Amino acid sequence: MENWQEFTEETINALLEDGSDPDAEYTIEHHFYDQDFTKLEKLAVALFKLGYEVTDAEEVEFEDGDSAWVFDAIREQSLVTETIVADALKLEALAKKHGVEYDGWGTYFEGDEADFDDADDEDEEHTAH
Repeated sequence: MENWQEFTEETINALLEDGSDPDAEYTIEHHFYDQDFTKLEKLAVALFKLGYEVTDAEEVEFEDGDSAWVFDAIREQSLVTETIVADALKLEALAKKHGVEYDGWGTYFEGDEADFDDADDEDEEHTAH
């Protein structure tokens, strides 16, 4: 089990240190994967019923040649550590119940792009893996 409290605090701090808007609504993406599309699909339906926007599953190939199906469950929300940690714990448990891997959450910088020291950072997603 990932330490979601520590990861979330570090991610939020990194975003804010980069100049991201502390008052913005953020697109929080929770990542899931499994080799069994049917299990993933059942989880996607459960997440949709909980109010998450669910992306279409895509098949990805790993460096070792294995492949899996992946999708994200998305919610717009403020950068509130307690809320994000609660969601991560809840979604990790739900994924486990469905026999699917929860691969953490991520979000993107929100604010004036000019605040970046390096323009390449604007496409960087802060995420756990």
